[in-house]
Amino acid sequence: MIVSKAINNYRIKKIEKIGKMTQMTQDEIISNTKTVLQGLEALRVEHASLITSMGDAHKDDEKSYIIKKNIEHIELGLSEAQVMMALASHLQNVEAEKQKLKTQVRRLHQENAWLRDELANTQQKFQASEQLVAQLEEEKKHLEFMSSIKKYDENQEHEDVSEKPRPDPVVELFPDEENEDRNNISPTPPSQFSNQSSGYEIPARLRTLHNLVIQYASQGRYEVAVPLCKQALEDLEKTSGHDHPDVATMLNILALVYRDQNKYKEAANLLNDALSIRVKTLGENHPAVAATLNNLAVLYGKRGKYKDAEPLCKRALEIREKVLGKDHPDVAKQLNNLALLCQNQGKYDEVEKYYQKALEIYESKLGPDDPNVAKTKNNLASCYLKQGKYTEAEILYKQVLTRAHEREFGAIDSKNKPIWQVAEEREEHKHDNRENTPYGEYGGWHKAAKVDSPTVTTTLKNLGALYRRQGMFEAAETLEDCALRSKKEALDLAKQAKVTQLLNSSDKRRSRYFKEEADHPEEK
Repeated sequence: MIVSKAINNYRIKKIEKIGKMTQMTQDEIISNTKTVLQGLEALRVEHASLITSMGDAHKDDEKSYIIKKNIEHIELGLSEAQVMMALASHLQNVEAEKQKLKTQVRRLHQENAWLRDELANTQQKFQASEQLVAQLEEEKKHLEFMSSIKKYDENQEHEDVSEKPRPDPVVELFPDEENEDRNNISPTPPSQFSNQSSGYEIPARLRTLHNLVIQYASQGRYEVAVPLCKQALEDLEKTSGHDHPDVATMLNILALVYRDQNKYKEAANLLNDALSIRVKTLGENHPAVAATLNNLAVLYGKRGKYKDAEPLCKRALEIREKVLGKDHPDVAKQLNNLALLCQNQGKYDEVEKYYQKALEIYESKLGPDDPNVAKTKNNLASCYLKQGKYTEAEILYKQVLTRAHEREFGAIDSKNKPIWQVAEEREEHKHDNRENTPYGEYGGWHKAAKVDSPTVTTTLKNLGALYRRQGMFEAAETLEDCALRSKKEALDLAKQAKVTQLLNSSDKRRSRYFKEEADHPEEK
């Protein structure tokens, strides 16, 4: 009976002790566990000393057995206490990770709120744009109606070709020949072929799509541009039929995208189809036909099929001369195209004739300061270089640089000299101390880096290469150094402007949600 009461009392005390332990904090549990560890370690040491003191004579006694059992229990208790400590450390790490995730969740909520606000603003702008488009469509219908009445009254049966035509959407340049020139004389970068063609206006309903496709293609996002073109082409064929000028325009746009991807066969098929439609619907001598012929010539030129491209280019030139007149600037651009095709075939007499004619048109119609004048002079100079006519090429390069110098720094005199003259004087005095003839003494050509003209930069490199070929290394180094400065300045300015624009737009949008973040510290 007494034993039963003692056991019950022990159980009651044990339950009370466990209840008190469940009310303890994690820090208290860790502290008590460390205390228990110290006590158990002391008991283990004490029992070990008892075993040692008993000696071998009492090794198998009952006391020795009990002490050994106690040591085992003590070591078990130590192991369990260490496990508890490890678990406590793990729980602390889990709690820290939990707090970190909570912080990330709060930040995501803030980002989500910002995105919702941006979406709401975009939707409002989109709705406003739709309303504007609807209004413009109504105005367009009204204007078309009034225009049709006017045409009927005035009995205008013929197309007026005297107005300034607009560019065709897909005319590009041939690539430069810099890698093909074995003598390191580089012609003008892609300036040999016209970037525009005349006489064909992109229909209003395709203009936005055209700009969007060109934007995606320029970013290399062909996976978006190609399906967009194909879907639009399918819709046009359903509504207007295959033999419609707008379908031909869409084929041209898709051909441009394929050409950017070097899918020349697919691009050629599309352009031939577009050519057939335009000849059938617009006539053989329409400017749009000339534009498509020129596109095919560009495509064949990229593939090295210069003989196949030349007759196409000549036919395009013939149409443009007939429609626009023989002294129109766009005829000069077509002459540049044709000259480059002949140059790749070694027909230098024809090349000189075409470039000189194009140069006359540019100078008479656009003036000596038009960029196309300098580009055509560079092209003609490259033709002279391939024939070994270094003097003629050098004269053209100097003309370009002299004109650019006069335009930027004023009239030339003894203290205001063009860069090529500075370079030649440095060559003449190359054994002197180079610091005695700095750029500043010769009209400020250290400022040439601020002249945003790729043609001038290319001319500097071309004339520098020509000097180097003639053994004038000091003069070549002067021009090449100026060209490098110009290119670096232009890149730095462009990067700085782009970064500033991105930072300003980003700060304005995000400041609403994040500018007061420091005033509300995250919970730990």
